Amino acid sequence: MSSQPGSPFTCCRWFLVLFFLSSLCQPAGADEITEWIEREMDSIAGLYLHLHRHPELSLMEKETSARVASELKLAGFEVTTSFGGHGVVGILKNGDGPCLMLRTDLDALPVTEETGVEYASKVTTTTTGGVKTGVMHACGHDIHMATVVSTARYLASHKDQWQGTLMVIGQPAEEGGLGAKAMLADGLFEKFPKPRFALAMHVSSDLPTGSVGFCPGAAMANVDSIDITMKGRGGHGSAPQVTIDPIMQAAELVVALQTIVSREISPADPAVITVGSIHGGTQHNVIGNDCHLQITVRSYTDDVRDHLLEGIQRKAKAVAQGSRAPEPEISIRRNTPSLFNNEELTARIVDVFRNTFGDKNVIRIRPSMGGEDFSRYGREGVPAFMFRLGAISQQRLDRYAAAGQIPPSLHSSQFRPDFEEALPTGIRAMTSAALNLLPGPAKSR
Repeated sequence: MSSQPGSPFTCCRWFLVLFFLSSLCQPAGADEITEWIEREMDSIAGLYLHLHRHPELSLMEKETSARVASELKLAGFEVTTSFGGHGVVGILKNGDGPCLMLRTDLDALPVTEETGVEYASKVTTTTTGGVKTGVMHACGHDIHMATVVSTARYLASHKDQWQGTLMVIGQPAEEGGLGAKAMLADGLFEKFPKPRFALAMHVSSDLPTGSVGFCPGAAMANVDSIDITMKGRGGHGSAPQVTIDPIMQAAELVVALQTIVSREISPADPAVITVGSIHGGTQHNVIGNDCHLQITVRSYTDDVRDHLLEGIQRKAKAVAQGSRAPEPEISIRRNTPSLFNNEELTARIVDVFRNTFGDKNVIRIRPSMGGEDFSRYGREGVPAFMFRLGAISQQRLDRYAAAGQIPPSLHSSQFRPDFEEALPTGIRAMTSAALNLLPGPAKSR
């Protein structure tokens, strides 16, 4: 890879020199990790840039999966491919000890990149609806893959520092909430050792590089999708009295749904019902026969989840009955369960992070109403922890603040992580956590 002045690789080297000097006061072992990152940074950055330039959508991650599998094989892992779709499972045994699972997601999004960087994705695709769109790692899964693969490489080359079994999985289809479910259904914890712990990370668009975030307990939400078709009797717009207007029913329902959250759910229990799409009618003077609503529902607990889903059905049927309309068609998809960060495991790893990065760079964050199917591994009885990785430099965050703007969020066409600074922090965080959970030879006796 080229290291010409001004290239990303030159920036990496200068950053890592400063990073290395600042790490001299870190605990034992931190220097060795930092030195390894500095030596390997051209390769690490090259992997990131390749993944960024070649994104693939959910359930289509064939080449991405092959690249991750190749990296793990070169590091000495026993690798299984095509698991739960395009999933990858890498196993590295290193004597007696616990099994630790590190998970990365593989898929990208149907977003046309508008960051303006020279390494921007130029990949395009046509959706099932016939719409042409770009494809982009707008959610940082390229950072996740480069971090987890690099952590796996470090641990494979430093077996004297740990004992046990390392399981690294490359999971497909996180964005649709299908990948973890598919890998578990394919027998992930039956065909391979069931891990004692599971770790993952996710980039953050509002935490500065050099920092990590954590949220004990409920950290991300249940995600459910509901499709409702309100039925009516069509006719001329000038004679509504002889029709049953499904658009009026839909309008009434949109308002009624919000009373479930405001009047049926405790204010102490977060809940969201958002109607994201309404489609009905064909032109100005025609009352149609139906109106279709698409709704996303978010919650943290199973009880609140069940109440919201029951309440939505109840309200929809009541609106139809009040309009003397046929019963609506209702389809519910329970997508992703809420992510619960095991509190004991979180506290343990947060202590590691504070020793590694200093208290000011380890930030407690609020729970999010976003979804993440890493939650499913925890639901299988594995203590799990997902931490957040700062992905935007403090200088850029300051510029946004001075302009009265917020940074481009995840899933934005303009989301651009400062990978030269984010990757070293992510690798140090993941590696330090893994070494704490996989005891060295002296600790295991």
